[in-house]
Amino acid sequence: MKRFLLLLSFLMFIKLAFCQSIEDIKGSGLYLWGEGNGSTLKSADAEALAMLINQIEVQVESSVSSGSNEVTLDGKSEYQESFKAAIETYSSATLKNTERIVMTNEPDASIFRYILRSEIDKVFKERESRIKEFAEEGQKSLDIYKIADALRYYYWAFSLLRSHPNGMSLSWIDKTGAERLLSTWLPVQINDIFSKLTFKVLESSVSENLTTYLVSFNYDNNPARSFDYAYWDGSDWSNINSIKNGLGSIELAAKNQSKEIKLKAEYIFEGEASVDRELQNVLQKIEPIPFRGSYFVVSTEIKKPDTIAQVALPIIENTLNKGFAKLGSVENTTVYEKAIAQLKNAIISKDYATVKDLFTEEGFDIYTKLLQYGQARLVGDHELRFIKFGNTVICRSLPMKFCFVNNNKNFIEEVVFHFDENAKISNIVFALDDLALEDITQSENWSDDVKMVLINFLENYKTAFALKRLDYIESIFADDALIIVGRVVQQVSSVENKYVNNKIVQYNRFTKEQFVKKLEMSFNSKEYINLRFSESDVRRSGVNDSLFGIQIKQDYFSSNYGDTGYLFLMVEFASDGKSIIRVRTWQPNKNADGSIYGVSDF
Repeated sequence: MKRFLLLLSFLMFIKLAFCQSIEDIKGSGLYLWGEGNGSTLKSADAEALAMLINQIEVQVESSVSSGSNEVTLDGKSEYQESFKAAIETYSSATLKNTERIVMTNEPDASIFRYILRSEIDKVFKERESRIKEFAEEGQKSLDIYKIADALRYYYWAFSLLRSHPNGMSLSWIDKTGAERLLSTWLPVQINDIFSKLTFKVLESSVSENLTTYLVSFNYDNNPARSFDYAYWDGSDWSNINSIKNGLGSIELAAKNQSKEIKLKAEYIFEGEASVDRELQNVLQKIEPIPFRGSYFVVSTEIKKPDTIAQVALPIIENTLNKGFAKLGSVENTTVYEKAIAQLKNAIISKDYATVKDLFTEEGFDIYTKLLQYGQARLVGDHELRFIKFGNTVICRSLPMKFCFVNNNKNFIEEVVFHFDENAKISNIVFALDDLALEDITQSENWSDDVKMVLINFLENYKTAFALKRLDYIESIFADDALIIVGRVVQQVSSVENKYVNNKIVQYNRFTKEQFVKKLEMSFNSKEYINLRFSESDVRRSGVNDSLFGIQIKQDYFSSNYGDTGYLFLMVEFASDGKSIIRVRTWQPNKNADGSIYGVSDF
């Protein structure tokens, strides 16, 4: 009995100490806090968090009201209203790192949550860094005519700016060294992009009751390397379409004889923001910013018979002409041209199996997967180029459009065909983007043969992910390959830094078996996967001439996930043409000194 009384006294002392602590917190003025009750800890915690959110809103709104925080868009002053809606995004990102005291347990649960007022400012500082990071990425993308990327980063920066209490006074130093007030500079940049976009119909064709217009997309008189858009089909806006190397398409009902087509640029990219919870919350909380300059009218009139190469693809044609000048030419292309013509007719008529004799067994399997990738359609008919490489004749390239039933995004890919020594199609790949091609072909460090090996490898790698060729991916990784997979996660709080919620990358090392299993699960959960490469750098190992390190920037798009980062592959190229990946790493950003993982690290 005595022991029981001592224990009871001790528990009452602990409870009293907690209460005293809570009362101290409430009365100190240093903390924001909330308390809640419920039948479960979860419901009590939700009530405590809601109360804490309200206190944060009051504090932040007070600071916003005391400053000059208004922005005018299209004649409307809306900054403060947008910020009030977005303040909850801070709460959801921050409050999981608050301190929590369970005052009473279930079934009559009581929770107390609190956070230092000063910690809120740190969260604002983190968002300021994100804003400036997006602005910088937008500027870099614009410099290389990646218009979709530039619009995305600028708009995301502007949206986060509208959720910052000091958004109207934040500035940054641009690439010229000039200080820019972001609240005015960002919308000016976006509108300037719209003002420099031009579109031109190159050709039109009619099939399956559809009229397809092949359109060149240019920015400041240069082919746009990326651009996303929708068009008005007479009753609704189309799915989002992505261009490839300056080319896009518009499909209307054949009976629609309109001389003009309405088009609007995509700049919000809410789907891509789904992998960033903080950004996604902001985009969902605030009203979209209407940029009237994002709407265009495209004439369907073809004024003169320009070729696709002349209007839309001067960069890539020039790259191929220079880069492959010394590779073997194909003296008689008749048999290959005939095969491609038959293939085109089969795709147009949807009699896919009628051309089975054009393929090797493996080639036909890849062809079948290609048709399953999306509702494949031909886009335009630009000049084919045939390159002799060893026993293979490579045909570059046939533009095709891929649409997906359950998603609102369409892609254009340039499809490359490989013919074996018997003139059978043995392989089909998606061509690299012109930036990646240019990086490889214009390098003075490699012979034409090495350049072609590198291009073939990267195009096969890119296509294997798109067509979900798990067998191929498994075959090119060494059994003992070092595979480091990174994914973006929220930083876990620590004793030294309790409330920080920065984005970090969690690296996991996998065996080949684990990596392939993970890929299989990923493939099964996605309707489509699309990889885009740029900023490539290739170096040969100093200890093994057949070992190459490939560093490349990778944009990963899929039906339920997307990211941008830097891929490193250490590849051993064998004399028989087979390639084996010894090391594979991924990181979201370059290191502070501008480097990424490379040959010297392994």
